Amino acid sequence: MDDAPLSRFHKKLALYSSGGPFLDGYVLSIIGVAMVQITPQLHLSSSAEGLIGASALIGIFLGAFVGGYLTDKFGRQVLYTIDLVAIIGCSVAQFWATDPVWLFVLRLLIGMAVGADYPIATSLLAEFTPRRYRGPLLGGLVVMWFVGAAVAYVVGEALLNVGDDGWRWMLASAALPATIIVLLRLGTPESPRWLANKGRIEEAEKVLKQVYGPEATIGDLPEEEERENVDLKAIIRSGYGGRMLYISVFWTCSIVPLFAIYAFGPKILGALKLEGSLANVGSALITVMFLIGCVIALLGVNRMGRRPLVIHSFVWSGLALLLLGIFPDAPAAVIMVLFAAYAVIIGGTQILQWVYPNELFPTEVRGSAVGLASSASRIGAAVGTYLVPMALTDWGIGGTMLAAAAINVVGAVVSVLWAPETRGMALHEAAALSPKTEPAGRPAAV
Repeated sequence: MDDAPLSRFHKKLALYSSGGPFLDGYVLSIIGVAMVQITPQLHLSSSAEGLIGASALIGIFLGAFVGGYLTDKFGRQVLYTIDLVAIIGCSVAQFWATDPVWLFVLRLLIGMAVGADYPIATSLLAEFTPRRYRGPLLGGLVVMWFVGAAVAYVVGEALLNVGDDGWRWMLASAALPATIIVLLRLGTPESPRWLANKGRIEEAEKVLKQVYGPEATIGDLPEEEERENVDLKAIIRSGYGGRMLYISVFWTCSIVPLFAIYAFGPKILGALKLEGSLANVGSALITVMFLIGCVIALLGVNRMGRRPLVIHSFVWSGLALLLLGIFPDAPAAVIMVLFAAYAVIIGGTQILQWVYPNELFPTEVRGSAVGLASSASRIGAAVGTYLVPMALTDWGIGGTMLAAAAINVVGAVVSVLWAPETRGMALHEAAALSPKTEPAGRPAAV
């Protein structure tokens, strides 16, 4: 499996798995445009505005870990479509929201469904994909996050012109792509690695023959290290705690500034003297730059390696945020260039959010590990998003951008100390605990 050629099945699985990140980017970005109408209509305070902006992130925090646990216990395939059905129902229900509390609750539930899809879809893709293509295909899921975000800004700008109910149509519109993705995912097979791990050998071999041809057998599955107890707590105590700590910190530092920018992109650009429709257009253009940055990172993740990519991405994107913080009154063209630079360079950390967690943990806890790391990162992201409106009011745009730059510095430091290199390894090799794959600068166990 690790050395198989890339097939049509792998490409379809990658495309269908990318539906979750697409919806994530769409849901988290459309709220930034919708807030232009929601705030005056529902008479939101800065605190309420921050809570609604952060509600989906709070939901992702709750849903990611639960989804990870369930996908390790019951399988990847069985939950592959159920989670998106919840997104459809809650998205439509947002159209009739009449107060901030119900809007918060519905977006919280949407976030939970989106969060649950992270470990489900990425574990399934990682466990089918050959080693040569694992990094680009897993990282490619993040590209679809930015595609979803870009589409959200375009749709949001168009629906602003339909009248006072434009924000309702914006929030309900996520149901359409979610329905398409559910239909595409129907019929996806279960992971043979998970089936074999659960002792369901005949089912695993049937899937192998279905995907890789009649000559494929259970012997083509690589043997993973045997463990007496596959409970996540026991796995962490046995030496994976260091990996979990690094993944959680690096992921948090990567997404806190980004999610804050996406949730309140037009408002931030407005504070930088880019107002009205120009702010929404600017947000869409920055999203395109994020997309370009992720594509560039995908092309370099195997050539450059995981460790150098994450370090350079944090360092140079942090410099762009630092300059925005020091020169908040710069001409609009300079501000757009600096935002674009940040968007392009941060692409390295974005694609590794999906690559590292799936490579560094064994099959029996891969979903739980991805879910736990995702949940941990969303705590910081939700807090950061909640604080953005107040930070803009109390610190100004310059102070807000300096705080974002400081978060990048933390990400760079922990990556220099702990980032591992897994380039070119089979999935079971990358997940095994050994000196060559442990984070540099720290012992095997934490």
